[in-house]
Amino acid sequence: MSYLVLARKWRPKKFSELVGQTHVVKALTNALETGRVHHAFLFTGTRGVGKTTIARIFAKSLNCEQGTSSEPCGQCSTCQDIDAGRYFDMVEIDAASNNGVDDVRELIESAQYVPSRGKFKVFLIDEVHMLSKSAFNALLKTLEEPPPHVKFLLATTDPQKLPVTVLSRCLQFNLLRLDERQISGQIRHILEQESITADDSAIALITKGADGSLRDGLSLLDQAIAYTGGDLRGDAVEKMLGTVDRARVAELLGALVRGDAATLMREVEALAEFSPDWPGVLNALNEAFHKIQMVQLIADADVSIDGANVRELAAAVRPELVQLWYQMALQGQRDLGFAPSPRSGFDMVMLRMLAFKPGNPSAVSLTPVAAVPSATPAPTPAPAPTLAPVPAAKAEAAPAPAPAPSAPVVAAVPAEPEPALDIPPLESAEDWAKVVKIMPANGPTRHFAEMLHWVARDGEALQFELEEQYFHLNDQRMMASLGNALKAVGYPHAELQVDLRPEVNERNSVQSVKDREVERIQREAEERFRNDPQVQALLSEADTRLVPGSIRPA
Repeated sequence: MSYLVLARKWRPKKFSELVGQTHVVKALTNALETGRVHHAFLFTGTRGVGKTTIARIFAKSLNCEQGTSSEPCGQCSTCQDIDAGRYFDMVEIDAASNNGVDDVRELIESAQYVPSRGKFKVFLIDEVHMLSKSAFNALLKTLEEPPPHVKFLLATTDPQKLPVTVLSRCLQFNLLRLDERQISGQIRHILEQESITADDSAIALITKGADGSLRDGLSLLDQAIAYTGGDLRGDAVEKMLGTVDRARVAELLGALVRGDAATLMREVEALAEFSPDWPGVLNALNEAFHKIQMVQLIADADVSIDGANVRELAAAVRPELVQLWYQMALQGQRDLGFAPSPRSGFDMVMLRMLAFKPGNPSAVSLTPVAAVPSATPAPTPAPAPTLAPVPAAKAEAAPAPAPAPSAPVVAAVPAEPEPALDIPPLESAEDWAKVVKIMPANGPTRHFAEMLHWVARDGEALQFELEEQYFHLNDQRMMASLGNALKAVGYPHAELQVDLRPEVNERNSVQSVKDREVERIQREAEERFRNDPQVQALLSEADTRLVPGSIRPA
């Protein structure tokens, strides 16, 4: 007894019968109607979304005996032979098993001959990414300039593995995953035509298990029909798929929201009797958390959870806690493989969610963080003890009311210019280096000051030179920042004058002095190393040399 599976029996034979992929169908039908048909097409997408089906319909459209059009007749011998897979001028190649260069050479040789019946010879290469590198190279020239009677249709689930030289020679169409509405609609249509009864929950479970692939959905439908004897019910499909009862998920959610640990663990124990897929249970919980959050944050959200009042749950738990539980469940799915057993790992995820629920006696409380108002103003008086420690001591000896804390701040103000008493009168490059060392400047401002080459001082005017490669540092904001730093160390009226030069007269900037010191230390280190008797003995040996730049000071 021969039985044709649903995925083959209900394979679309015309573009109008396709489920989804309207963007691809529109492009192909327009190309066929206008006669602007490219010689190579690449169809990409996940499994079971219609790549091979579209390629076969396209081949029928090209070779239909009624003429090339976007609607093949489906009645002529050519259309029927292509549907049956016996059309001589359409060659289907499975690149997973025919991936060598010899297989591609046979294809190229046969491409030189004109079609025996139709207008075009069509080569459909499925899973083309499995071809070897040498096979791709052998195909490139023919793929770029094939004979006028040849069309290439390539299909793959992994376009990232295709060489760019192949991608550039093809028109690429990315087929989308089908949504649950599209898959369930097709399943209902097939069940109606097959005169098979099914309830909504069974169809929903099969649609969800399809995961965006219509072929997977029809394979699950075949399995469900065989399992249930043709009467599809939600509970039977649940057992077949090994999915968790949604009512059990609702009970888990209720216990979590109430913070009832005893009930929660009883529900987990009841679940364990069915030996469920524990990562699948966490996944079902996350689906419920998603629906709860949708209701909480979107006013007109229309979602439901089997066996539970989603709006009642949404009102009983805080939105931020739902987000926390969602992340815990996601992390729990990743960690179950490291747990002593999947059941114990699931228990810990549930208990972790319970432990972090606000109001639980054992929950971790986050409120003490907000109860430390003194943490913010603490950094403000912190510098005062370093500049003027005496006022701080007074505060310890005689605690005062509210006005007392302002006293150290007032007393510290005249203490700030004190370091200026030891600052030289800024008459040389050495004086400028000392000022730069103590000025309160960091980042770009200090870098700018270290790049300035001292020239002279004329009253309050400080004259500098700046090399061409640092011209970008000389702007008004940088000059103002450096002026403020000079005021802070006792030069409130200093006027900066910077002359930009391709080459400075005398390299005396702070940075150039540092560079010369580094070079001196390096030279001395290299000289000490070369003069070492053991090193000289090694260098006297044949084929022994010193690698330039390899010596570093200790």
